[in-house]
Amino acid sequence: MATLPIDDDHAPLYSVGQVAAMLDLRQAFLRRLDEYQVVRPRRTEGGQRRYSRVEITRVQYVVELVEEGLTLPAIRRILELEARVQELERRHEADQRRIRALEARLRDRDAAPRRR
Repeated sequence: MATLPIDDDHAPLYSVGQVAAMLDLRQAFLRRLDEYQVVRPRRTEGGQRRYSRVEITRVQYVVELVEEGLTLPAIRRILELEARVQELERRHEADQRRIRALEARLRDRDAAPRRR
């Protein structure tokens, strides 16, 4: 069965007005998030912003940070650092898997009978 855009959390389906209504925000606030490169929705060919569910979740997180008193440039930096941490954690996990695989190969090699 074919997947539909509505099934894709990254599909840009929602307009600025729809997101503003869903989250009880002003459209101008959403535009400011885009201007400050905090949440960058995709654009239609006509230049209208379209938000995915992932971006809407990010807007909700940003609203929480704003309510804590953080500025948009500070929030952008936090988001950048969080993304970097996630990338480093992903790489670390991959490295750990490689190390475990190499250790297993060494154990197997050391346990194998030696030929002379």
